[in-house]
Amino acid sequence: MEKSFKISDSEWDVMEVLWKESPQTSKEIISKIQQNSDWKPTTIKTLISRLVDKNIINYQKKGKAHYYYPTLKREECIRIKSNRFIKKFYKGGLKAMIANFVDMYELSDNDIDDLKKILDKKKD
Repeated sequence: MEKSFKISDSEWDVMEVLWKESPQTSKEIISKIQQNSDWKPTTIKTLISRLVDKNIINYQKKGKAHYYYPTLKREECIRIKSNRFIKKFYKGGLKAMIANFVDMYELSDNDIDDLKKILDKKKD
């Protein structure tokens, strides 16, 4: 699955709707997406079709309606996208990525303590 796995930012918006609640018809998906965007129904239907073609969502037909649902959990998609991000920008080096983010952002003492706890947990 990971080799063909690519979700655009626009497709990710469709996925977020389905991860919150599924199955849903295209009409329901369109309605929810249009609450926060000015995308036309045809654009959203195209995104749904692309996700079906990629086997990232599937559907069950009931009568004339198609009820769409995700084939992957949100956490799995995040894991795959995170791995690709690290490989692309940090040549797979997690340490380099973490060092970069630590340098870029202001960290409170509490943030640092939390990060230490996460790393200590990983040791065990």
